[in-house]
Parts: sequence; C-alpha cells; structure tokens
Amino acid sequence: MEHVHDYLIVGAGMAADAAAKAIRELDSAADVAVVGEETSPPYQRPPLSKALWKGDKTVAGIDLGTAASGAKLYTGRRVVVLDRAAHVVRDDQGDSYRYRRLLLATGATPRRLPFEGGDRLIHYRALRDYEALRRFARPGANIAVIGGGFIGAELAASLCGVGCKVCLLFPDAHIGAGRYPDGLARHLDDYYRQRGVDVRSGVRVTGGRPVDGGVELGLSDGSLLRVEAAVAGLGVTPNTALAEQAGLKLDNGIVVDAQLRSSEPEIWAAGDVANFYNPALDRRLRVEHEDAAVGMGRHAGRAMAGKGDSYDTLPFFYSDLFDLGYEAVGLLDTRLDVVEDWREPYREGVVYYLERGRVRGVLLWNTWDQVDAARALIAEAGPFDAASVKGRLPRRA
Repeated sequence: MEHVHDYLIVGAGMAADAAAKAIRELDSAADVAVVGEETSPPYQRPPLSKALWKGDKTVAGIDLGTAASGAKLYTGRRVVVLDRAAHVVRDDQGDSYRYRRLLLATGATPRRLPFEGGDRLIHYRALRDYEALRRFARPGANIAVIGGGFIGAELAASLCGVGCKVCLLFPDAHIGAGRYPDGLARHLDDYYRQRGVDVRSGVRVTGGRPVDGGVELGLSDGSLLRVEAAVAGLGVTPNTALAEQAGLKLDNGIVVDAQLRSSEPEIWAAGDVANFYNPALDRRLRVEHEDAAVGMGRHAGRAMAGKGDSYDTLPFFYSDLFDLGYEAVGLLDTRLDVVEDWREPYREGVVYYLERGRVRGVLLWNTWDQVDAARALIAEAGPFDAASVKGRLPRRA
C-alpha cells in the first residue's frame, strides 16, 4: 500500500511528537504522518527510569497525545528503505510512504551484552523494557543493574525504592566516573551503599545464561551472580542505518546545519540521531537527553514548515538519585579543569568545568532554577579561572 503525506516523520519518540505538533501549530491543515517501530504512540521517556517507579506517573499518563494534534500515526513499523531521489520510504511490512519533506528522528539503540540471558536480561531503553522489568521487580527480588552511568544509577535508585535488593555492577572506579569530581563520585558510592545497594565497582559482566527463575551472570572477578532479573544500561548507538543507506552525510550521527537540515535539502534530523553545531561550546554535539529531543524536534518541525532559524540552544539534562538530584548544562568531563563550589559538600552546590579559560559545563547539584544562567555563563568569552568562576551562579539560600 502507498501512503502520501506532505510531512513525514520517521521515528516515533519525543522529537517526532514535538515536530508534528510544531508543524500543525503553523499549519492546522498540514498533512503530517509519523512512522515508528514501537507499538506505542510517542511517550515521555524520562519516567521510564524515574517517575513511573515512584508512582508519580502512570503508563497512560506519559502518552504525549500526538494523535490529538492531527498527525497520522503508523506504529509497529520499521522503515528499511529511503529513496531520497523519489521522496519515498518503505517499511518492513511492504508499505511505501511518499513525502514532500522528511524528518529523521530515528533515535538510538541500546548497546547489548555479547550473550543471551533470556527474557530476564533486559537492555533498557523503551516502554516495553520498563514493562518487562516491572514484572520481576517485586519487593525482595534480587535485581542486578549493569552500568554505573546515567541510566544505571537512576534504575538502581528506583529499584531500591520499590523494595528490590539491588546489585549495581560497573567497570569504572565509581558511579558516574568521568562525569563527577572524584570526591562527589566517592560520596555517591557510599550514599548508595547506605541505602542498601550492593555497589560493585571495577567489575565487568563477562557472560551470562538463563537459569530456572532468573539469570546467572559471570563476573570478571571470577564469581557468579544469580539474580531474578538483570537490567543493562550501557549507553546507546544512534540509529543511522537508514541515513547511511540513503547516502546522507554522517559523523557520529546525521550531520545537520543550523536549521537541522541534513545534507539532503528536503530531509531534516533531530533528537538522539542528529549531530549539530553549538556556538556556545564551538563544537558539534550529539545529545541523548529529553531537552534536546523536544527542542530539536520542535525546531525541525518549524523549519520544515517554513519558519526555520538557527538552532543555538545548549540542551540541559537532569537526574534523580534517591533524594539527590541535579540539572546540568554543557560538558561534564573530569578531564577538564574542575572547580567545586559547595554550600554543603556533596549535598548542595555548583561544579564548573573549565577549558582554556572558558566555562564548558556546569553541574547544578541540588541547586535549582539556574539552567538559563548556566547557559549564559557558558556563552561568555571569559577568561575564567577557579577564583573568578566561584559564586557566579547563586546557590540556594
């Protein structure tokens, strides 16, 4: 079957939803379609590791209401062919979609462990993964979380919060190693242990197999760990296969210009898959967080509808770790010059990341309502050093 639409969005995540709504805001009669591999319509992704576990949100409550905007949804369909000359894509069910303008919001795929662990080994990314993990995450259940980064740390806290016995496994020295200053990272390890998490740093998962009622993991220290379920948060890889097949320019994602247009004039890209230039940091970025997905999706949608301007926003991201939380902007990289400015050590304060006299990143640890100020600071030419940067962002009184 052939479908014909003015605007076609491939991918059905938050970027796709934001783009569809932006197009319809500018043209209420616009013919917009969204084709996505997931069987669910677009939904908020952050609650999968946060609010759904706390009971602050329900599965029904994270639906973004894309269909209500008037966009046509084709779910459960993976686009496998993009013919940019003919302005046609084809899905894995044999349907084709003819478009005038196209947005690639294909997102990313979680990195996988190199072995099979059955249905109790979950590589965490989508709503179906939350639903699978929730079946096993009962009070008292032994759950292994593999990975000490952004998703792993959130999941460990959330699972502990619903009464699971959590073992957190990761190869680095500390939770968030390379992102947080060493003292803060050490504190976070202890903080998790105090709340009952079995934190095992410096450990790799080398193998695994399904066993009766669970999964058995082989660890790099030679031990075996048997749990009722294991969940992996190992980072993601951008879904660029379609763009590569079509011959678009790639470099750690789909390369886009200031209007988020790809190397093909009638094709845009947004969200996890897009590599864009940020003027404040004077470098290209590919960002895998909610603010980037929503902001870029909306920007791309407006550009597709003829209202394009330069995308110069520096996205922020945030996390909840038990009763700690933070917002962050820019580059959090401990290879930069790290300046800590604590109101209360490791409980409340600001961490600055400097490079050649410029602020390149800001970590607002339990410090709120300062994201815009942090963006403005990163955009300043400086020069800054440890003495001059301290106190630039007010800490909560």
